[in-house]
Amino acid sequence: MAQQQPLAGRKVAILALDGFEQVELTDPRKALQDAGAITRLVSMNRGKVQGFHHDKPADKFDVDLTLEEAKAADFDAVLLPGGVVNADKIRNSRHAQEFVQAMQQAGKPIAAICHAPWLLISAGVVKGRKLTSWPSLQDDLRNAGAEWVDEEVVRDGNWVTSRKPADIPAFNKAAIELIAGS
Repeated sequence: MAQQQPLAGRKVAILALDGFEQVELTDPRKALQDAGAITRLVSMNRGKVQGFHHDKPADKFDVDLTLEEAKAADFDAVLLPGGVVNADKIRNSRHAQEFVQAMQQAGKPIAAICHAPWLLISAGVVKGRKLTSWPSLQDDLRNAGAEWVDEEVVRDGNWVTSRKPADIPAFNKAAIELIAGS
């Protein structure tokens, strides 16, 4: 029996810099690809980007496009993995901010886990949104005008957010449903 592919042909950008939480990229990426999506890893520079297992270096991954080259119009959705180092660096990228702003303006799906909502704060798009994240971001999110809740997965319009690696199964399911319905 052929496997269902609800995301067949959908293009998903994955924005990550060195220091991303590896499982928050690899597990959702595999789930998206298994559902038929075409994923592209977008980072600051060409070459490879370094994953982490918490605070320990893990594997390196090939970058498909730079943040400067990537255009939101070319993608159907964006996945934002967490990791403290990654999230703290990427939130300062003008190109990353502009990318998520354009995705938001177009109403395209945004899936963010763990520390990734820092980028959404810096991009100025969280005001009035309900979301979750790693608990240490709750004050930042509330101060930026968001409603933060401590739940495994939160869906608000074109967004789906989760707190941590343990939430990945629910996050993957919600992200696939969100993208399939867009």
